[in-house]
Amino acid sequence: MIELSALKADKEVEAIMTMSERQIEVLGFTEHSRRHSAIVSKWSGDILRSLGKSAERVRLAEIAGYLHDIGNGVNRMDHAQSGAILAYKILTRMGMEAEPAAEIMMAIGNHDEQYGIPVSDISSALIIADKADVHKSRVKKNIANVYTANIHDRVNLAAERSYLTVEKEKSIITLHIEIDTSICSVMDYFEIYFGRMKLCRRAAEFLSCRFSLVINGVVLV
Repeated sequence: MIELSALKADKEVEAIMTMSERQIEVLGFTEHSRRHSAIVSKWSGDILRSLGKSAERVRLAEIAGYLHDIGNGVNRMDHAQSGAILAYKILTRMGMEAEPAAEIMMAIGNHDEQYGIPVSDISSALIIADKADVHKSRVKKNIANVYTANIHDRVNLAAERSYLTVEKEKSIITLHIEIDTSICSVMDYFEIYFGRMKLCRRAAEFLSCRFSLVINGVVLV
């Protein structure tokens, strides 16, 4: 049984994640570092745990969450697919059985909104957890004027807090976001995140739940 702690200590994982962070920074994208990986890992596990899934499913979701962006070490384009293959090779090399490693591979390969679809409880939890991480700390550029920054940076710069709640009894998964509307309007958020929110809705439905979005205390979805 591979635990998350062993994965974090693995030299190959460390090297690829370091390269991923370096490439993303050079390309000027929002942060996809160990911070993001750790948050997505925790939230992926939390979603399945809150829905009463087994400890094994929770563990696999946490591992998928931690490894989901390592494909950025290859290339930003199609990083979900390259990351899925990398993850499978790493996990089987570390001694994981082929079937759970393939479950994680499938989840990682489906987490990106361009091609991804929820195909399992693990992939569904990963999708929601990944899209939920919106926060100003993810912008690593030096922004001289936030009001003239590109819309992706403005949305993240405006996000003071984001978190998920799962109400098992009501079958609702809710993404809560607190944004500074003097930097970014709610419409700006929807302009770049509409596709991601649709994917979150599909992921929640796979988990037999409804997806809800609350921005600044107002229920929008």
